[in-house]
Amino acid sequence: MYILIGEVNNVDILNSNRKFDLHTHHDRCGHARGKIRDYIEAAIDRGLNVIGIADHSPYFSSDEDQLHPHIAMAKSMFPEYINEVLELKHTYSDKIDVLLGVESDFFPEQAEIYRSCFEPYPFDYIIGSVHNVDGVSIFNKKRWNGLTEQEKIRTKENYYSLIEQSARSGMFQILGHIDAMKGFYPAFTSIQTAAVENTIKVIGENDIAIEINTSGKTKDVGGWYPSDDILELAFHYGVKVTFGSDAHDPHRVGDDFDLVQRRLKEIGFKEWVYFKNKDRMAVRI
Repeated sequence: MYILIGEVNNVDILNSNRKFDLHTHHDRCGHARGKIRDYIEAAIDRGLNVIGIADHSPYFSSDEDQLHPHIAMAKSMFPEYINEVLELKHTYSDKIDVLLGVESDFFPEQAEIYRSCFEPYPFDYIIGSVHNVDGVSIFNKKRWNGLTEQEKIRTKENYYSLIEQSARSGMFQILGHIDAMKGFYPAFTSIQTAAVENTIKVIGENDIAIEINTSGKTKDVGGWYPSDDILELAFHYGVKVTFGSDAHDPHRVGDDFDLVQRRLKEIGFKEWVYFKNKDRMAVRI
């Protein structure tokens, strides 16, 4: 149980050791292992109080039911996904708080289509993630081959322009893995541009949370998303932070939660957040 210890900016702060993970997937997306129930059971085993299920949204703007079977679920699967999470939310209500989320791709020209597809459902939160820049996956290892330094800068600026637009869109409570473009290209971090700080400032102005996503450790870059220098900027600009393992296998649920909590405290954060019914719940660090 928890006790309320105060109020900051009209958001109650929970004084507790509540552990949460808002970013988990399952087999409907085509590149994750296990069923939703497996992730919930793993969360219980690891002592989490809150587990969010946030699988990849379908490609709603496509005429095909499942445009990329190994990347995202089919459009026809989406209602059954919602229903299963809601059923498991009830089933496990006496053991863990199961939250209904989704990780949405952000394509500016398709934002209204996605928004209309999300509106009918009782999401606790929606994570907005940029996975494609200039029509190429951010995880494509070959996309950097042969680029000049100016082209690399322009690519990074295009990436952060999309993240900035996603922050302004009003569609999301959380922005996902905001420097994941470094995943298979660690030199991404050293590409110098003011776009990163400008984007963090915009995120703070729009009162959107960012996740500390520990799946970077599964990529070439290692570590977490975002890097410490971005977290320090987030702290400076008053950006709220949350936790997501981005688990695609049940064994990664809650991965590095305690280490992330410790690092945030070192940076200066006093609280982090999760979302329920799209209301922000602040938890003291």
